[in-house]
Parts: sequence; C-alpha cells; structure tokens
Amino acid sequence: MRQGVVYINTNFSSVSGFDAERDSMRTCLLTFECCCVCDIQKLLGRRSHGSAGSPVPLPFPMAHGTTTLAFVFQGGVLAAADTRSSCSGLVACPASQKILPIHSHLVGTTSGTSADCALWKRILSRELRLYQLRNGRRLSTSGAAKLLSHMLHPFKGTELCVAATLCGWDDHTSLSGPSLFYVCSDGSRLQGTLFSVGSGSPYAYSILDQGVQWGLTVAEATSIAREAVYRATHRDAYSGNCVDVYHVTSQGWTRRTREDLKEEYYREKESRRQTHEAEKKML
Repeated sequence: MRQGVVYINTNFSSVSGFDAERDSMRTCLLTFECCCVCDIQKLLGRRSHGSAGSPVPLPFPMAHGTTTLAFVFQGGVLAAADTRSSCSGLVACPASQKILPIHSHLVGTTSGTSADCALWKRILSRELRLYQLRNGRRLSTSGAAKLLSHMLHPFKGTELCVAATLCGWDDHTSLSGPSLFYVCSDGSRLQGTLFSVGSGSPYAYSILDQGVQWGLTVAEATSIAREAVYRATHRDAYSGNCVDVYHVTSQGWTRRTREDLKEEYYREKESRRQTHEAEKKML
C-alpha cells in the first residue's frame, strides 16, 4: 500500500447475482483524496491520546443515541429517522440529517458519530459514482454494502462508530427490486427486510413488528414509520424533535416534508380526548 491509495480485493463470486459484477469489481481501487487508511487510523488514535501518547480524559462521557428504521414492502423501501443529535445530556443539534442520499436510487440511514457517518457517506458516494462512470451502470445495493463493509473493516477496534442501513432499488436483470442491508463499522454486513438502529430501536420495533407487512400501501407504510419514530422519541431521551421519511422506488428516492413530532403528540392527545368523551356519551 502506498500513500493515499488503498487496494481492496473484492471477490463477488460468493454472492448470488454478482456474475456480471465479478470481473469489473475483482479489485476495487480506492483513492482517498484527503487521507488514506493509515492517516485515518492515526487520527482516530489522537482522539484519545495527546502528543506524548498519554491518555487524555474526555470532559464528559460521549454518550449519544438516535432512532432510525427502514423496511421493505411491495411499494419499495421506506426509511425514517428522528433529527436529534445528542452528546451525553446535551442536545447538540435538533435538526440533523440522519438519512443521507447516496445516489438517485440509494439512501442510507446513519447511526453513530455524526462526523464519521458523513465522511464515509461521501467516500461511498464517490466510489459508486466512479463505478457507474467506468461500467455504464449503477452498482447494486448488495455490492455497495459489501464495498462499504470492506472499507470499514480495517478500522475494527478503533473509535470509529458507523452503523448504516442502505436502502436501495436495483434495476439489474437478476437483482431487480427493493433491497435492504445493514453495515456496521466492525465490518459486519446483514441483509434483511426490516432494521431499526439506535437507542430508540427497541421502542420502534414494538410498532414495526406488529404493523409491517409486504402488502402495505405507501400511505400505510408511511403512517407506521412515523408512529414507530414517534413512540421511540416519546420514551428515548436521546431521540426527538422531527421525523424524516424517505421512500425509494424504481423511479428513485423521494423525501416527505419534515414533520415536527410534537404535533403528533398533540394530535394523539386530542384523539384520546375525543375517544374518552365519546365513551362517556355512550354510558
């Protein structure tokens, strides 16, 4: 390995549907314009050590949390997330962007350290664009997940914190349709139809597990995603403020207008009041 260049051997022969991509993606050349793997590892080392190498204690615990979710249904892939970025007991940003578009048919939900997630999203976006220019077509969601997993694996055991859910639509002959993958900074890669990541995920799963089905309409899927994020933010102190919803189809991704979750709270409170009054009248 030389300065600024990282060679990653990417063997797609073990993945179903990658016959067309195997030859062109056998060796993926990643040219980091700003830094290489060694530079990033040194940077990560400086986070917890001073110039002399002695540990430098943080002024307060860097605890953070979030609520992100994504699931597959007959209308494509739906992704939702709250907008609160937290640092210990501090709300660092109430309007952060946790769902990041990668290209026209791929978005990623992010959980972890905001700066790390933003950096690796840009790196992945660049590599996928270069692949498209070289081969005349987009890399599949599975290929993008495998590429990101290979890039993150060298940093396993460091302070790098990235947990991404890639939500895409593939138009390949053998891989056409919605696709969903979870990739973590330790290099793990999972394929599924439903994922929720973050400190609020246990509360979100309580809604998703009973409501998500393949035959949902777009309106029904959006309602379930909004409710799941709302329930999570109601119980999880590290999640809150607004909700972002993205819908990925064969035509690309679309974004729903950002909605303040406190409005959902007042709507539910009014609905409960009306229901209670109706029950009283029946009695």
